[in-house]
Amino acid sequence: MKFLLIPFSFLALSSCWQAKNPDVKAAVAKDTLTYKYTTFKQRADDCGNKADSACTVIKITYPAFVSETALNDTLKHKLVGLFMVGERTKDNFEDLAKNFMSAYQSELKTGSRKGMFYTLDNKATVLRQDSALTTLQIDGYSYLGGAHGGSFTGFVNWATKVHKNLELKDILVDGYGPQLTQIGEKIFRKQENLSDTASLSNDYFFKDAKFSLNENFLISPVGLRFVYNQYEIKPYAAGKTDLTIPYSQIKKLIRPNTVVAQYIK
Repeated sequence: MKFLLIPFSFLALSSCWQAKNPDVKAAVAKDTLTYKYTTFKQRADDCGNKADSACTVIKITYPAFVSETALNDTLKHKLVGLFMVGERTKDNFEDLAKNFMSAYQSELKTGSRKGMFYTLDNKATVLRQDSALTTLQIDGYSYLGGAHGGSFTGFVNWATKVHKNLELKDILVDGYGPQLTQIGEKIFRKQENLSDTASLSNDYFFKDAKFSLNENFLISPVGLRFVYNQYEIKPYAAGKTDLTIPYSQIKKLIRPNTVVAQYIK
């Protein structure tokens, strides 16, 4: 079975945005986007009267935003691409479900484990929103007949006024990389109970045994939250790693007049 975690990619923010928003902190209001949670679900033909938890089911729950086509398309793209089942499909839940059920039927014909069933459960959740920023968390769990299932957590940091998904370079000054990484590593080593000189080569999967931050981040009220998913920097059994860099430690790295300004004291 082809099983692949697809890392999240983030759209670039228009370079002209800052010029058009001279004081984001002052402009933040309580106006928020309107949405309604919607669920797409499909059960395998052999489910019968079984509960969803006991048979093959694909379920995708997400907020459908009113008059926000770009945001809705972004969410759908991420939810469809979270786990790849067979060949990559268009951003269409129906096609994903078709591939998922086809893979399950193939497993039934060739597999030897009776009672085995597949699971694909993805969801997008609104975490916080105001007139400048809407943040969402994307979670998924998939079991496709292997030794164990897989899970993934990612984020969307949506600049509400310009309809863009933010990257680190959109909120941090040019050349932020080395200093942000240095601060992040210090926090990481403290969390992992590692000394400043302890090697990262044995228990972690960092390239060349050097600490690095990924692009899977959330703009939270207290800092930039990074999540490393299963297998990314540790073995499966170690699960995910959550790391938050407080804004108080990176004030000099934050671009002025961005959506982060509202959280800087």
